[in-house]
Amino acid sequence: MHPDPTLLAGAVEVVRLAAHEVMSRYRSAQTVWDKDGGADTGPAANPVTEADLAADAVLRRGLLELLPGSGWLSEETVDDPVRLGCEFAWIVDPIDGTREYVQGVDQFAISVALTRAGVPVLAVLLNPATDQLLTAQTGTGVSLNGERLERVTERGIDGATLLASRTESKRGEFEPFRDRMTVRDVGSTAWKLGLVAAGEGDAYFTRKPRNEWDIAAGVMLCREAGAIVTDLDGAEHRFNRADPLVRGVVTAVPGVYRDVMAMIAEVGTLL
Repeated sequence: MHPDPTLLAGAVEVVRLAAHEVMSRYRSAQTVWDKDGGADTGPAANPVTEADLAADAVLRRGLLELLPGSGWLSEETVDDPVRLGCEFAWIVDPIDGTREYVQGVDQFAISVALTRAGVPVLAVLLNPATDQLLTAQTGTGVSLNGERLERVTERGIDGATLLASRTESKRGEFEPFRDRMTVRDVGSTAWKLGLVAAGEGDAYFTRKPRNEWDIAAGVMLCREAGAIVTDLDGAEHRFNRADPLVRGVVTAVPGVYRDVMAMIAEVGTLL
């Protein structure tokens, strides 16, 4: 699929509309449900908010109108297997990093990817709290707020910045990596991938499963930025599959990826 500036501009516009739903409720009183339970007035282990659902509705309506006949896979929409027969499919997380969103931490993102036959061809990733918008289409590289970014720089692993899950870091899962790398805790899987693509980190990985909607946009951004990105087995991710759960994600700039994979092999995965 050749880059389509009109389609990208339309997707950005829809994401901006969804961002209004997100930010109009940010740091305000709203109902938070725990997906593992019911309505929750305290910290939810697996939270979903009114903003997640409102943003999902805006994204679904707007993105499907942009590309009639495309499929839909979103964290906040009941899955419809019709998507499996679609050449194009939108892979969406209305708020990746809902826990950070609920806590008022500016480390969450609206994540949108368009895939064709399982391969991402368009990505829009917006942190609406910081107004940082990352976009890419096949072969275009990565842009931040409309400005084309340089490709990531090759380097060695010693002293490289590893972006880490705040939750996983608190559990001590990155201790084996601290001797060689600088570990920086950041919320949102999608946003960590975006920061690597933007050159604000040298690596990110999780040794746990993730869903397609967590990583689809970020995977494309990392690829377009020149970073290496695979699952824990070293295989490229494919999307719009019947089971959206993927075997983790590892991304790093050239020169760091191989060493990170070797270190993961030493400590083992959490799958």
